[in-house]
Amino acid sequence: MGVQLVVSLLVASIMQKMAPHFSFARWILCSGRLYRYRHPSEEELFALAGKQKPKGRRERRLNGVADEKPSSVPRDIDLQLESSPITAVDALVLRYFLEYQWYVDFAAYSTFVYLFTEGYYCLVDPRKEANIGILWCLLTVFFSIKIFFMVMRHYFKSEEGGERSVCLSFAFFFLLVAMVVLVIRDDYLEFGLEAGLTNVYDNLEVFLKEQAWDWTIPVTKLSIKLALVALCSFIGACLTFPGLRLAQTHLDALKLAADRPMIQLLLHTSFLAPVITILLWVKPISRDLLLRAPMGKETVQIMSDAAYNSFRLWAIVALCLLRLATIHYHLQAYLNLAPRWVEQMKREAGRISVLEIQQRVTRVYCYVTVVSLQYLGPVILTLHCVLLLKTLGEYSWGLYPEPAPMSPAVDATPVIRAGLSADPGGEEDIQATVEQITGALGALGTVFTPLFYRGLLSFLTWWVAACQFISSLFGLYFHQYLAAS
Repeated sequence: MGVQLVVSLLVASIMQKMAPHFSFARWILCSGRLYRYRHPSEEELFALAGKQKPKGRRERRLNGVADEKPSSVPRDIDLQLESSPITAVDALVLRYFLEYQWYVDFAAYSTFVYLFTEGYYCLVDPRKEANIGILWCLLTVFFSIKIFFMVMRHYFKSEEGGERSVCLSFAFFFLLVAMVVLVIRDDYLEFGLEAGLTNVYDNLEVFLKEQAWDWTIPVTKLSIKLALVALCSFIGACLTFPGLRLAQTHLDALKLAADRPMIQLLLHTSFLAPVITILLWVKPISRDLLLRAPMGKETVQIMSDAAYNSFRLWAIVALCLLRLATIHYHLQAYLNLAPRWVEQMKREAGRISVLEIQQRVTRVYCYVTVVSLQYLGPVILTLHCVLLLKTLGEYSWGLYPEPAPMSPAVDATPVIRAGLSADPGGEEDIQATVEQITGALGALGTVFTPLFYRGLLSFLTWWVAACQFISSLFGLYFHQYLAAS
């Protein structure tokens, strides 16, 4: 693991040193493709209303005039917002900008480390070294969930409380959906989760019996599935508002690209990416159709099982890249909410305070990083779950043969006992401890086999896509029918 460790430390150092000079996250916002709208000053608003700016508080107090109500202007004034490209200086005032920059940059460097380890494993026997790219991908998955929790906690702190109710409602809804999905047989949803859990139970039972520990399979199965359902409910609650926001920006982005049919096609394909991901694990209409395609009275095999596994990995990676390619259209559609609100304000009667106009326009821009996290978070999580699925599940990209999933027998107990039987004292004691730890890790490696990782990571990848699809459907219905009414 020497070469991988050196490259990993080098990448971590580059990520820290290059952040002030170049950042992929900062490039997304500050590349000159996104335009923000500046809030009008008080002088501009009063000039449009045909009034003079009122005297300041200090002047009114000196003249003996009591404080008046907040300054207001008619709603139907001819207000046109000025736009300008987002710069790096402008981005520093954005909410959660530092968290957004660090998270997106870490995901980018994590993907680079994984690609390096994949190329390195083509030259070196993979069984001789541990894959450090797995650690980077696991950290990215962990940070993705942490980012989701941070954004959801922001909604929970809202004074109105409506967002909190939506999150709790969808958490309960996704809890029910997860319980239904877990009881569907592998003949319809081919996660292989049940076979993977059974394999882990068998290996763990052998291992714990060798250690003279009690073992009850039914209780363990129930607790693991309950934990998995709880995790699914939490992920669903975290992906609720990203899905609702995606539906809104998708509709607005289509309006922006009304005269560009190719861009509209890419936007539609990007929006339907979770649906395609879901169908890739529906066995009757994916694997069975490609492996036994009906041709008249005969069936034709278009591709093999291994080829379909590689095709599924490549398809999800391509859909994630497509999502990344269309991010600017979605973010610009969100930023255009400011002039759209101004146009809606012009059609209303009455007066509105100057401060409210400035706050409503500024609020759209200040939350663009939150919208970016809601857009990129599911993409990054899905991509790295697929990378983990390929490596831990021992799949292949199709460039070299795919190894068959192994279920090795647990044989780490003699190693542990050998470490314990060493004579204590000095270097022998340290060596015995090292051998004991190595034996324990080797035993865990034989308990959690590629068959288990295939089932677990396939289910998690599918579940993230399912949560995005369900919440996006609710978002489409809300923004097209309920919001309009």
